[in-house]
Parts: sequence; structure tokens; C-alpha cells
Amino acid sequence: MQKILIANRGEIASRIIKTCKQLNIQTVAVYSDADQDMPFVKEADIAHRIGESQVNRSYLVADNILDVAKKEKVDGIHPGYGLLSENADFARRVAEEGISFIGPAHDIIEKMGDKVEARRVMQDASVPVVPGSDGGVDTIDAAKSVANEIGYPVMLKASGGGGGIGMIRCENEQALVQSFDSTKNRAKAYFGKEEVFLEKCIENARHVEVQIFGDHHGNLVHLFERNCSVQRRNQKVIEESPSPGLSQETKEKMFASAIQAGKAVDYTNAGTVEFIVDDEENFYFLEMNTRLQVEHPVTESITGLDLVKWQLLVASGEPLPLSKQEEIHVNGHAIEFRVYAEDPKTFYPSPGQLTTLRWGNGDDVRIDSGYEEGNKVTPFYDPMISKCIIKGDDRKDALHKAKLFFEGVNIEGVKTNVTLFKDIIEDRGFIEGTYTTKWLQDFLTANQT
Repeated sequence: MQKILIANRGEIASRIIKTCKQLNIQTVAVYSDADQDMPFVKEADIAHRIGESQVNRSYLVADNILDVAKKEKVDGIHPGYGLLSENADFARRVAEEGISFIGPAHDIIEKMGDKVEARRVMQDASVPVVPGSDGGVDTIDAAKSVANEIGYPVMLKASGGGGGIGMIRCENEQALVQSFDSTKNRAKAYFGKEEVFLEKCIENARHVEVQIFGDHHGNLVHLFERNCSVQRRNQKVIEESPSPGLSQETKEKMFASAIQAGKAVDYTNAGTVEFIVDDEENFYFLEMNTRLQVEHPVTESITGLDLVKWQLLVASGEPLPLSKQEEIHVNGHAIEFRVYAEDPKTFYPSPGQLTTLRWGNGDDVRIDSGYEEGNKVTPFYDPMISKCIIKGDDRKDALHKAKLFFEGVNIEGVKTNVTLFKDIIEDRGFIEGTYTTKWLQDFLTANQT
């Protein structure tokens, strides 16, 4: 590839540009009115305005992005994460224009994007799934029947999308009745389809995911796991690898299941198989993300590999640089902290101008940032300022380096969750590595003043 368009913004756009510069690939950025002064616009070789600040008038308008791609005669389009990255129709249209979509084929995205269909595919591939409905549930009576069979609490989920928006926990039948119609309406509004399904809520769960990578030559490997259990509103805040408190035997079984999942759909390019793990280390398939993950630098840190470079090579038809599993190794421990412009107690966004943006010092620290001092965090997009990835010889060393790093961080003009990270790093429960997806909320409740 000689020239690619990045159909995204902020931190991930800057991240992709960095690898493209190393490979002498020309980059085309697209930006909205709110982003015209952002770093990624200046870092790209070429930049085009594609619309107003709202995503549905800019970054989600496929026609505008494709018009720029054709005008610039690009070889490929990298969708990053979020926005159009898992939009099967966009991936199909890119391919129809004779442009490489830097990700899996549109039919894989479509199959795995429908969570009901994904459950069926995984069951057929003998990958363990969370007990739940066989398909979508159309009526509240059908939902009640399934919930009574698998037992409360249950998770009511949108088939067409995930994250905090697409799911709600229901403790009992009354909660299920109250949430059913609103969840279907929200699913229709956000994901374009109102289908919902039910899964058993796994208590004391850990969220562990496996990075996989496939090429067009039949090679498929895993790049180990990431623990993503520190979450607020079902969204990740801290990720790390290797996963603490998880036996190597269980990890190996998860790796094998992730490879089975990938083979079941002939997976190509970067993908992530997400699992939920109970307190007895039973694990269950949650979903497959058919894109590069926000937390991919954790994997890059422990493997020494450039996942964006791998994506570009695979999209160009090249085989994986390391196609045999035994060629890929873990070195050290890495932890990623997502720094948000938000209130550290309520998690409400805190838009504003970054009057001061100073990062701490330290060895083995990587900052993937979408902002520089003086930029504005606007209310139009996710308020993540940066990702701070700390690597150590082991987990204890990584935590020590993280503590020193955050002591030197100074961000003014907006509220951030940096103070929360300082507290978390000192907490015994986090240090012991036994945390679950409920841990952060319990930690905040216990430390309220």
C-alpha cells in the first residue's frame, strides 16, 4: 500500500499515522469542524473536512468518506475502532470501490456483529457460551420464560450492539418487565435493529479477552490475553496482560477456544474474542470484536509487535510476519490506563480546554494521546484524552512504575480520572489482582467521603 485513508479521529488516527510513517505509506485524514485543530489532522500528509461536529454529520457519513477516498485514489481505508469500524455495509462498499478495507471481510463483520448469530456460530464451533436464549426474544412473555429457566439475575442485551448502551442487568422479573421495551427501543435507535436476547448474569466475573490475528493464507494465531475487568458502566478503564489471578491451564484453554472461534468464520486481520470468567475459572464467549481494540497497545508492549503494521500487511495480501504460534512470546507485564476528561466519582464527561497537559516521566511508559495542550475536549465524542501504557519486568514492577508516572501527571482545564488511578494503584484488592467487573463500583462505594 502506498496511500491509505483513516476513517477515524483522535488518538487512534494518530496511532495509525505513526506506523504508516515508518512504512512510508502516505496518510489521508478526515476531520469534522470540532476536530480541525487536533493533532491527527496536522500529522497526516493530507486532510479533508467531511462535515459538522456531530458524528452523524461527519464520521458516520460513509458517502463523504468514500468521496474523499476516491478523490485521493487511496489503496486502503483503516477504520480504527468505533464509528464505522464494525459497519458491515461500509466495509462492503469500500471493497466494491476496489479499495482494501483494513480489517476482516464485510460478511465476517456482519455475522459477528449480530450477537444472536454469533452465539449460534460459537455453539456450532463448540466454543462455550453464556447460558441464555437460543435466539432473540420478541415478547416480554418469552423473555420471562427464558429468565425463569436460566435464573435471575439476567443480562438483557441488544443483538446489534454492545457496551454500556446495549445491555442492562435485571435482578428480577419486575426489573425485566420495566426494562424490556426501553431496551428494544434503545437498540433500534443506536444499532438499527430492535432484537434483544437474554444471558445469565455471571456473578463475580472477570472480563478476559484474547487477541487473534489471521491472514489470507490460512494462518491464524493468538497474541495472548488481556484482563479488562476494571470497568465503569460496562466500559473498560484499565486493561492489563498477562491476566493476574488466572491459571495458565485456563489461559491455554481460552487460547484454544479463541482460535476455534476464529476458524469458525475464516477470520482474517485483527480480532478479539471476549470471554467472561467465573470464580471457578469456567469461561464463556461474550462476543468477537472485528477490529483493532482500544487496548491493543497492551499486547504490543508484551509481544514487541506492531499490530497496525500486521493489519496493513494482511490487508495487502501478505502472510502474517509470525505465522507459527511458537514464534510469539510474552515479555514482561503491561497495564493500560485510559485517561478520561470526566468526573472521577460520577463519570460524567467534563468537556473544556486543556490549559495544562503534562505527563509523568519514567521508563517503559507509552502515551497514545489524541490531544495536546491547548486543545478542547468537546462534548461531541468520547472524552478519552489518552491511553497511558506502563510496562514492567513483572506486574509488581509495572505497578511501581505506574505510581511514579502518575505522580508527575498534571492536567488542568477539565476534570480527569487521574486521581482515581492513583487510588486504585494503592488498593490492596487491585494489587492482589483478584478484581472482578464489580470491583470498581465496590471500590468507589467503600471510598466515598
